[in-house]
Amino acid sequence: MFWHAAPGTARRSARLPRRAGAADPRRLRNDMAAPARPHVNPALKFALELGPLLLFFAVNYRWGILPATGALMAGVVVALIVSWTLTRKLPIMPLVTAVFVLAFGALTLVFADSTFIKLKPTIVNSLFGAALLGALAFGKPLLPIVLDSVLHLTEEGWRKLTFRWGLFFFVLAALNEIVWRTQTENFWVNFKVFGVMPLTLVFALSQTPLILKHELKPDERAAEPEHF
Repeated sequence: MFWHAAPGTARRSARLPRRAGAADPRRLRNDMAAPARPHVNPALKFALELGPLLLFFAVNYRWGILPATGALMAGVVVALIVSWTLTRKLPIMPLVTAVFVLAFGALTLVFADSTFIKLKPTIVNSLFGAALLGALAFGKPLLPIVLDSVLHLTEEGWRKLTFRWGLFFFVLAALNEIVWRTQTENFWVNFKVFGVMPLTLVFALSQTPLILKHELKPDERAAEPEHF
């Protein structure tokens, strides 16, 4: 019958190369089939990150560093539970941070020595910095995974943004070492709550020109390469 394709037509068409820049049909089908994952409202996400720190500050002001450490441990666990309840997944950075808070917090309480909880930011920030820059050296920017597809950038944009965040984490690690080793305990707590968070927000906002320069347009996102 005339509506049947000629023998070999399907095979020849399957071998036709895609136009440059065209999206992979398989990826498009996968994206359409996959249910959209819910994301935490940015304001709520910020509250979940800041809440345990504010609790840490308040308890330290009233009862001291050891009870404050216990409150911080409880706070990060509650924040993870809320995040899981809302999205059915755990964000990478808060999860890693919570693991270190629980580990170093436990050491602080067991040995009644605040040195452990003071060292935690140095170790965590150094770990984040090393992970970002190390993976970048092998051509694998981790920042897209950390940000959970909140941004859509070109490969060059991701490389530059990952490099900058990697360096920034090392700066935070160095600042923490300087502050806790040279200042009073209460000053370190204040810096941890009211110093690190504003510094992070200012740095993040300063990356806006880079993000706008390398942001993918909506019609370009279908061809965005997958990261890992």
